[in-house]
Amino acid sequence: MNQAIQFPEREEWRADLQAVCFPAMVNGIVLTCAIKGEILAYRFGGDTPEQWLAAFQANRWDIEEEAGLLLHEQQEDDQGWLWLS
Repeated sequence: MNQAIQFPEREEWRADLQAVCFPAMVNGIVLTCAIKGEILAYRFGGDTPEQWLAAFQANRWDIEEEAGLLLHEQQEDDQGWLWLS
């Protein structure tokens, strides 16, 4: 499947989910991607939501590349969210 995927720079920390959430536009449809703070801490370090958001921003290209691969594989959950692990 040939999908055009864009990642607008609108990431945010969601305390209720304990995750950084960021949008992905796939052929004009907006999906939500998320990565838990504990995953960011494991991969990149940090102890606080501010540090995890900064880690996301510093590693944006790699995280978006991973999300793009998962989107191509249609790994979204029943709610249309893509969770990176």
